[in-house]
Amino acid sequence: MSTAQPRDGFRVWAVPGIGEVTAGDDLAKLIAAAEPALADGDVVLVTSKIVSKAEGRVLDAADRESAIDAETVRVIARRGPLRIVENRQGLVMAAAGVDASNTPAGTVLLLPEDSDASARAVRDGLRDLLGVTVGVLVTDTAGRPWRNGLTDIAIGAAGVQVLDDLRGGTDSHGNPLSATVVATADELAAAGDLVKGKTAGLPVAVVRGLPHTVTGADVTGPGPDARELIRPAYDDMFRLGTSEAVREAVTQRRTIRAFTDEPVDPGAVRRAVAAAVTAPAPHHTTPWRFVLLESAASRTALLDAMRDAWIADLRADGKPEESIAKRVRRGDVLRNAPYLVVPCLVTDGAHHYGHARRDAAEREMFVVAMGAGVQNLLVALAGERLGSAWVSSTMFCREVVREVLGLPADWDPMGAVAVGHPAEEPRPRPAREADAFIDVR
Repeated sequence: MSTAQPRDGFRVWAVPGIGEVTAGDDLAKLIAAAEPALADGDVVLVTSKIVSKAEGRVLDAADRESAIDAETVRVIARRGPLRIVENRQGLVMAAAGVDASNTPAGTVLLLPEDSDASARAVRDGLRDLLGVTVGVLVTDTAGRPWRNGLTDIAIGAAGVQVLDDLRGGTDSHGNPLSATVVATADELAAAGDLVKGKTAGLPVAVVRGLPHTVTGADVTGPGPDARELIRPAYDDMFRLGTSEAVREAVTQRRTIRAFTDEPVDPGAVRRAVAAAVTAPAPHHTTPWRFVLLESAASRTALLDAMRDAWIADLRADGKPEESIAKRVRRGDVLRNAPYLVVPCLVTDGAHHYGHARRDAAEREMFVVAMGAGVQNLLVALAGERLGSAWVSSTMFCREVVREVLGLPADWDPMGAVAVGHPAEEPRPRPAREADAFIDVR
């Protein structure tokens, strides 16, 4: 719900007299002593550096890079020595927020372990000491994609409406607002940065005149926190981009077996196919064909025919009905998906040697190219925020698939890919060390 209200203006100023902060210092007492005239509805902006110092987050580290490694969850991008990473607090920033400035030589400053908890502690302390209801933001400096320069952002919040959701309202011309969510906490942090400065030794600022941004109904409760400003991975359109991020897409791709009913955008699948057909192939050929089953009728017809063929085969093998039913249920991942892709191999352009071993190797080259195309497809689908699962079942009844889908006789179905929006977070993949799969000669 929007908190926006008409306002005549606001005032922002830096708080002098904080002094050097050391481990164990009570920040609320320091701020209250330096600015005893705080009033209800003020927003207090506290630079993360002094929060880290007060909380003893100073680390002896002759090698800053090792400290960054320890705070890094995943690398987003790298250029020379600069790394943009996601840190353990979920923030995406340069060097994981590890700072070697304003700290003694041979030490680094880590970000607060829980900046929201730090903000709550300061807010509660100011309420107890001065009897005021204020908002508190812990701020840090960060860059922004596609924009030069740095600015302060909120990494911890207490008693502040961090986001102002205007969706559902209208603009001054009556046009509906369907995507506007204002990062109020970041705007306040940036305002404070204008008066604190980076080298002025003024780590605290106050904003007055915007009381609607302060939540006061339950001053002891946690309320909104800065985690709301972190975009979830699933909604992050810009999560991937550099070579490191592409590798992340490959390693984070998962087989998804449960899908929501949300329709799949056919355009997204076509973009994924466009990526698939950039895979390498022998003899300058294009051996990939992708049959897109976009209608429920086409999917049902194919899966029913495949099921009947599979049951007939299993019965011919003498399998008991209970075992047959269990095996057939394994195909539910295809039946429950809202979209299916059937990759097909075409060996036009293959060389024929008239020699069994060479001809078999020739086909294997085409099969490898098909696998590369399917992998491209799966990774590209993940980039489109779509889940997928490659299932091999069409390879066991190719004649049935060709007949139901009306495919040419030389199209070989190479499995099927279930596509849809994931119904749940994928389970973590067991760790795999690359060395276990490497043999160096």
